[in-house]
Amino acid sequence: MIAIFYLILQILKLYSYVVIANVIISWLVAFNILNTSNRFVYAILEFTYRLTEPFLNRIRRFLPNLGAFDISPIVLLLLIWFIEMCMKLYIAPIIFN
Repeated sequence: MIAIFYLILQILKLYSYVVIANVIISWLVAFNILNTSNRFVYAILEFTYRLTEPFLNRIRRFLPNLGAFDISPIVLLLLIWFIEMCMKLYIAPIIFN
């Protein structure tokens, strides 16, 4: 049970890194620093997009339209942090006692 607990925490941490990578790469593409005609850049962008968009689209449904600003990745990162903290505060004492 302890191993599953730590595995879930690591998956959440890795997913937060994927969300951050998606935001940074999309900014670099938007500012024309990276070119999506490069296959490697396109593959990374597509990979991070496919992993993050299902959750980001659900969050975007509830957020107001802020024009050019998309705060859904921030909300997703806060939700991941909240889930991690709840696991550490409420599930960990049950497992480790």
